[in-house]
Amino acid sequence: MVRYSLDPENPAKSCKPRGSNIHVHFKNTRETAQTIKGMHIRKATKYLKDVTLQKQCVPCAQAKQWGWTQGRWTKKSGKFLLHMLKNAESNAELKGLDVDSLAIEHIQVNKAPKMRHRTYRAPGWINPYMSSPCHMEMILTEKEQIVPKPQEELAQKKNIYQKKLRKQNLWPRITEICNVNKTK
Repeated sequence: MVRYSLDPENPAKSCKPRGSNIHVHFKNTRETAQTIKGMHIRKATKYLKDVTLQKQCVPCAQAKQWGWTQGRWTKKSGKFLLHMLKNAESNAELKGLDVDSLAIEHIQVNKAPKMRHRTYRAPGWINPYMSSPCHMEMILTEKEQIVPKPQEELAQKKNIYQKKLRKQNLWPRITEICNVNKTK
């Protein structure tokens, strides 16, 4: 079993896809991954499909200090991240999780060892021709649905507040102030 850099809070309600030595550029993949971090799985899938079709771009951190906002269409990184999301979806179905409520809690892209090639130059020179692959890991967790408070408790609190005001003899003054404000 491979060690992840972060353990989920509730392992029973999370799924963890991972990829090693993936042949995509590290920098582009890192920017794409940071963009989808925190998104729900459906929203991230739609966004990555738009990136591969060049409808939306991935914002890059480069040169922001100069006031320029730059973006890229990282097609290959988007395809690999889509593949990982599909893998996470099948892992969630296998675990019995609700796929529609999954959100990307953690995503990390690390550099992998560079792969060496050669490029042959003019008078017999040879230069390195390196590629920058990466490792990716993701943790998706099932988000709990927020349950609203029942209305009975809210009404009961309101009555308690009015009773306190009556005990302090402030209730008639508040109603007078409210009536004066309405007439103005």
